[in-house]
Amino acid sequence: MFNDSQQESLNAAGVRLDIWLDVACLFKTRSEAQKACRSGKISVNRQTARANRRLHPGDRIEIGRPFGHRQEIKVVALTERHISRSDARRLYEDLTPPPTADEIEARRLERIYRAAMTPLRAPNKRQRRALRKLKGRDE
Repeated sequence: MFNDSQQESLNAAGVRLDIWLDVACLFKTRSEAQKACRSGKISVNRQTARANRRLHPGDRIEIGRPFGHRQEIKVVALTERHISRSDARRLYEDLTPPPTADEIEARRLERIYRAAMTPLRAPNKRQRRALRKLKGRDE
């Protein structure tokens, strides 16, 4: 990635939290990482963090994920440039405990429920007209 002198200067100065989260592929875009910081879903060393907070190796990050899941990350290396996804995984160590059997079962049931409630495809023109007529909104 970088030579030793560049890496040392990066470690001393630190990298913005939102940039690092994007480069480490923990969020799809930097703006998503910024939104997560603004909404309080990200904490660094057990303190809620803003997007402009500087990260250093050894920092611990907790990310609030959907459905109450928490992801725990330890920063191993820093970079400001985008790198391949396989190299990005080397930037952090995932400390998240594996899910329990109950959590796995709950996720499976949630997927089944969502699949049953989701229509197979969007209604076509004729079906939309029938739905409007059924709801009393026909024109």
